[in-house]
Amino acid sequence: MHQTAATPPPADGGDQSFLALERELSVFLRRARATSGEMAREVHPELEPAAYGLLVLLADTGRQRATDLASYIGVGKATMSRQLRALDELGLVTRTPDPADGRASLVELTEEGRARFVRVREARRGEYVRRLEGWDRGEIGELARLLHQLNVSLGG
Repeated sequence: MHQTAATPPPADGGDQSFLALERELSVFLRRARATSGEMAREVHPELEPAAYGLLVLLADTGRQRATDLASYIGVGKATMSRQLRALDELGLVTRTPDPADGRASLVELTEEGRARFVRVREARRGEYVRRLEGWDRGEIGELARLLHQLNVSLGG
């Protein structure tokens, strides 16, 4: 039987693994969205949940071009521009001209933005430590490695 994009292959043992992955990721993403919203409000009551990921990225990588942020997160330039404008208006990020390209700007956390983010991140890290206390540290490291691998694969 010829398979098309609209016709999924029959579910066998290998497909069950992908179905289980889809199910668990669906639950995980639903919970992550809710958590991201809570964390965003803890950073600033007016912060959009989707913008929290930008703070994570900027805290981890330092100054970045808006186009690089959009590409990494997988959103369009207009969406990125709107989110950065909101973060700027809240005093959480600042933009400076890119010395390598005068048409572009570099975005980075302000001192206030970094302080607020670090406070929330540390509280969240403490929550992970409590909830995963029964896990082996190697398992946690392996989960992080596998999630990174998945993110790289899905990022195109």
